Amino acid sequence: MNYANIKPYDTANGQGVRVSLFVSGCTHHCKGCFNPETWDFRYGNEYTQEIEDKIIDACKHEYIKGLSLLGGEPFEKANQPSLAKLLKRFRKEFPQKDVWCYSGYTFDKDLVPGGSVWLPPYTQEMLEIIDFLVDGEFVEEKKNLRLKFRGSENQRVINVKESLKQGKTIVYSDEEL
Repeated sequence: MNYANIKPYDTANGQGVRVSLFVSGCTHHCKGCFNPETWDFRYGNEYTQEIEDKIIDACKHEYIKGLSLLGGEPFEKANQPSLAKLLKRFRKEFPQKDVWCYSGYTFDKDLVPGGSVWLPPYTQEMLEIIDFLVDGEFVEEKKNLRLKFRGSENQRVINVKESLKQGKTIVYSDEEL
């Protein structure tokens, strides 16, 4: 897996101050994407153990509320093994911090067993650790700058833990965020 960027102090991609990892590789190619260079799976730098250690170290600060995964596309099959490993380590070291993930795939269609990007055991491992999932491709015609933590009106902020527990998709409203 390659990554495009690591932001050690990010306030735009989830609640509070966060560490954000932008992975490389995306097959969605959304019109108006804010990060089209990350579509290329070879873009950026190789993700290594040293990079994982750097991310974990950046999360140790008290003021860091959590980790955000963006892209590119975190749920591309090529990215899932490395991200599942990172997320397991993150959850073990920081059980009190949360994880946000941004994906062009939809929770209840693509990320379920048999869905288009379901990759055992990685997809399930990732979903069990992610707290907030912003799902759905960016649609330029539905762009809305007033939305919280998402760019277009078709995108949803999903409570992943509660969705898995109840067996149905639980979506946050802007008022709940």
